[in-house]
Amino acid sequence: MRIVIIANGDPPGQDEAARWLEAGAMLICADGGARTALALGLTPAHVIGDFDSLDEDALAELARRGAQLHRHPTRKDETDLELALLFAARTLRDEERPEIVILGACGGRLDHEWANMLLLAMPALKHAHVSLAHGCERVFLIDARDQPATLTLRGSAGDTVSLLPFGGDAHGICTTGLEYPLRDESLFIGPARGVSNVLLGEEATVSLRQGMLLCVIIHHAPTTDNR
Repeated sequence: MRIVIIANGDPPGQDEAARWLEAGAMLICADGGARTALALGLTPAHVIGDFDSLDEDALAELARRGAQLHRHPTRKDETDLELALLFAARTLRDEERPEIVILGACGGRLDHEWANMLLLAMPALKHAHVSLAHGCERVFLIDARDQPATLTLRGSAGDTVSLLPFGGDAHGICTTGLEYPLRDESLFIGPARGVSNVLLGEEATVSLRQGMLLCVIIHHAPTTDNR
């Protein structure tokens, strides 16, 4: 099952939102992301947040359309997107192949954008495949904090792939299908060695023995691969 979350950053286009919502995906909006949904003609199943970015008219329209509104206090420790992700994780707890795609997580305030990427490392999301999608870019986390991990990347020859150590140094990195291979190597916090690798074909793999890697893939040709 796939859950799509629209956050309150740069809004996705109509085609991008429709592509991720195909095949019966559930739509959840984090506070002001619901304004984007309404503008795109979409009705979220759930809207979650303190609603400081939604006026009463928008809330009334969402309720009229059947959206479930989950209001939280303004004074809270979590961001609205974090609350939406925790709700999605609980919803997908018993699913066999859970997937969460976050739209609208980039743009706007830099601190919010960076915090949105940090949310990928939340323990509650470990059982799900979670990604941020922003136009031609997708962002994943490869998490080997508890055990070695492998991620398969899919795209087209020439797509850009960046591997960035996340939360500390990353060790035991092995890649296949990339122009500049890594063979049981480390990437360290500070140097930018992992930026701008290149996909050689339609598929590549990245294995990690210890630590975390933020993987950013930039598709330079249109792709219909939603995995």
